[in-house]
Amino acid sequence: METKRIISDSEMIINDDGSIFHIHLRPEQLRDNIIIVGDPARVNIVASFFDNIEYEVSSREFHTIAGTYKGKQVMCLSHGIGGDNIDIVVNELDALANIDFATRQVKETFRRLNIIRIGTSGGLQPDIPIGSYVIAEKGIGFDGVLNFYSGRNEICDIDFEHHFCEAVGWNSLWAKPYVADADPELISRIGGNDMKRGCTISANGFYGPQGRQLRLPLADPELNHKIEAFQYKNFRITNYEMESAALQGLCKLMGHRAMTVCAIIANRMSGNATPNYKTAVRDLIVTVLDRL
Repeated sequence: METKRIISDSEMIINDDGSIFHIHLRPEQLRDNIIIVGDPARVNIVASFFDNIEYEVSSREFHTIAGTYKGKQVMCLSHGIGGDNIDIVVNELDALANIDFATRQVKETFRRLNIIRIGTSGGLQPDIPIGSYVIAEKGIGFDGVLNFYSGRNEICDIDFEHHFCEAVGWNSLWAKPYVADADPELISRIGGNDMKRGCTISANGFYGPQGRQLRLPLADPELNHKIEAFQYKNFRITNYEMESAALQGLCKLMGHRAMTVCAIIANRMSGNATPNYKTAVRDLIVTVLDRL
């Protein structure tokens, strides 16, 4: 009989209170339906709609509140900014679900999680106005996170990646993009006629990697125009953010359901933006909770 692998202390750090290292949650605190947001303060906004609060935990940028919404158990967790933080959050949520903390072995029975990211984003197409809701049907990762995991090619849209790199003249010094689909069941459940489907770029930075220029010149000043013009089959690239691709790719590798829906708060091509986006985000939160 094959001996099951024991995950070492350095591979999975458990705090003295029995919680996982970064997000500071214990296995019994995990819920199957999880909303994740970037801003720790936005967790309070999500939780303000809950019927009751079961617990609240904060550690660094990771802030969690769990409760019920119309009788459904749900938790909201902030992930901070970027694909590196998504790597932490998704791996630690999966560990809570599928690793026995006492034996440090993978459990025999798999537990599947539903993870929906609610975010804000910059639009890349003129017909996607500020205030729109866009589902990242495909997440395009510029961060390279998924490239460090085995099985990456089996769950990614390799043909899309090839055509994209060729069309924009991808710089060989940059991390190779990966394209990971959102879960179709979640898209069907959460998405409605009030939400657009799109291809969302998850950039590995806010300024240069998204074509913003302050003092430093860009390696390719025309990249955003080439991205806007890109088409593959019936797909075009609709918006920029920083997390959806890593979320959807990691969850697909692990067997969880995941998707991202963003409120468009700026249009990168027109240069317009609004700082008064909180009402749109609150409405989106309620919509997702109602459909979860």
